[in-house]
Amino acid sequence: IHGFDNLSPEYIEPIRADPNLQLLTQAGMNTGYLAMNMDKKPFDDVRVRRAINHAVDKQALVDNFYEGLAMPAKNPLPPTLWSYNDTIAGYGYDPAKARALLAEAGYAEGFETELWAMPVPRPYMPQPGKIAEAIQADLEKVGIHARIVSWEWGTYLDKVFDGQHQMALLGWTGDNGDPDNFLYVLLDSTAAIKPAQNISFYRSGELHDALVAARRSTDREVRTRLYAQAQEIVHRDAPWVPLVHATQTVVFQRRVTGFKLHPTGSKWFHSTALAP
Repeated sequence: IHGFDNLSPEYIEPIRADPNLQLLTQAGMNTGYLAMNMDKKPFDDVRVRRAINHAVDKQALVDNFYEGLAMPAKNPLPPTLWSYNDTIAGYGYDPAKARALLAEAGYAEGFETELWAMPVPRPYMPQPGKIAEAIQADLEKVGIHARIVSWEWGTYLDKVFDGQHQMALLGWTGDNGDPDNFLYVLLDSTAAIKPAQNISFYRSGELHDALVAARRSTDREVRTRLYAQAQEIVHRDAPWVPLVHATQTVVFQRRVTGFKLHPTGSKWFHSTALAP
């Protein structure tokens, strides 16, 4: 073979050290996230959802499972997209705050739940099983006892789209570079109809109004303002723990020339050639 993508992080350094190989990287248009099913208790309580946001050490995930080729997420949109709202502070890693919020919600002793983990690596989550174990350990520190569950990939998707999970890992790589492709597709109330792309089953009329207004406008400035507002609404309501935005990686033999990474992860070989 001449190359492959979606590299497991442990191969990054050996590839960099091999003079016969070249590693290409580019900021990805993706978000890996932990969805909380708001149709099930205790995830119908925003204090619990905010507590879980504070309980997960995202920087540790980046350091331990991405070889630094990712950044912690605070929004559902990746920062490569226009209208990304960088004024949002994000939920910092704060186990004490998480425990306080759980106590306020009536869960001072914590609770038991399930954490569903994808069975296959994805561009936004190359080691989902290990990431699930790290999140499980973080949650245990604040009194949340999460049992990890996994299924065959097709079954996993069928079950989460049907809302059978309590918490589930998933992610998204953008198709077209428009914020609508993340916010409306993954978080609008119309996407919470089974089989649902909105696997938090988050239904906000306020968010829906902002997203529909943005869809109807052709003015980039107006749309940017509406999407910035939408991200604030999602941050406040916390249906997800946005985990990471992963860097795209692909390795080729050194004699492959002219290949360019695309933000969507699509592969275009029009300008690619093999040197002698």
